[in-house]
Amino acid sequence: MDYTTYKSLFDTILTNPHPVYPYDNPAYLDYTRLNQSRMKRWDKQLSLDNTLISRVQNISCPQHWIILTEPWCGDAAHILPFLIRMTTYNPFISYELQLRDSEPFLIEDYLTMGAKSIPKLIARNEPGKDLFTWGPRPAGAAELMKEMKAAEADFEAIKIALQNWYNQDKGASLCRELSALL
Repeated sequence: MDYTTYKSLFDTILTNPHPVYPYDNPAYLDYTRLNQSRMKRWDKQLSLDNTLISRVQNISCPQHWIILTEPWCGDAAHILPFLIRMTTYNPFISYELQLRDSEPFLIEDYLTMGAKSIPKLIARNEPGKDLFTWGPRPAGAAELMKEMKAAEADFEAIKIALQNWYNQDKGASLCRELSALL
């Protein structure tokens, strides 16, 4: 699906009087509502690093980006708008969004330390060979998560700390990491 369809999926989920799993859990509806708001904010105010823009513009062979995501994923809400914006800088980059928890279950081939962590970016060349993968979060956010889990922080504290990290970083770490990959 494309980004417009993905954003419409949020409305479909949030307005469904009989939500399907996992959205039948009120917490997942809350995550989805919050993530919709986060994506709208990033869509309006995100800024890509000039080095990254240059690297994206210099891609001279077709690439197809597959981005594995879900509306309930907080990390995806902070990252997806940046990835989509990157694709607008070069017509050689096409993309599709795939839901982690729906067929074809591509996540099974791209686990992170055995987990189905998202978002996950899979960049492929024209014959379909993987050029690189990235995800599920920038190294700084991953380190924060690791530290908080080691300290046995509760889920609410982790969510707040990650939200603060993304707000302070403003996508800079993501831009640096993807610039290095490109």
